[in-house]
Amino acid sequence: MAYSILVANPKGGSGKSTLSTNIAGFYASQSTKVMLGDIDKQQSSLSWLAQRPPAAPAIQGWQMIEGLAKPPKDTQVVILDSPAGLDGKRLRALVKKVDRVIVPIQPSPFDMWASSEFFDALLAEKAVRKEKTFVGVVGMRVDPRTRSARELENFLSRYQVPVLGWIRDTQFYVQAAGAGLTLFDLPPARVRRDIEAWRPILSWLDN
Repeated sequence: MAYSILVANPKGGSGKSTLSTNIAGFYASQSTKVMLGDIDKQQSSLSWLAQRPPAAPAIQGWQMIEGLAKPPKDTQVVILDSPAGLDGKRLRALVKKVDRVIVPIQPSPFDMWASSEFFDALLAEKAVRKEKTFVGVVGMRVDPRTRSARELENFLSRYQVPVLGWIRDTQFYVQAAGAGLTLFDLPPARVRRDIEAWRPILSWLDN
């Protein structure tokens, strides 16, 4: 059975596709058979995948607008990039089928306000309460040393969900995405600082 990761946040522009594609890029760089599923009608992740160079580590695409089917038997890891506004029955169906849920969130009042009901609904799901599915948060486009990061941590402390790491605002992600690449496809010396920021996130995923 494939290990599955859902990337979800009800607000558009929160960084779901950036997080999803880079998680897929990491597993691909480890020679893992990874599939990137795109549940969003905009198909941002699959549009990115269409730009990926043939020489880059392979990532298989999976269009999933109509429902959640089983991946091919040889798939080891599945990453699901979800749409904005994910809630209700669709959220419940996805949470029941995945091992991890990662919530990307930016440290702005608007993002925090938009995420409150989502966290309430997500943490009320039976799979989460029974610890069959685990939830973690990644701060997007934020410096952990700033006041805004502390405010985000205070907001998240209400929900008792772990902050797995902080992804800073850098053009490396934008430049890589335009070429169908990820941070993990770039020269390590060039992105050493950012790779270090990913280590606690990847450690949580692997454990």
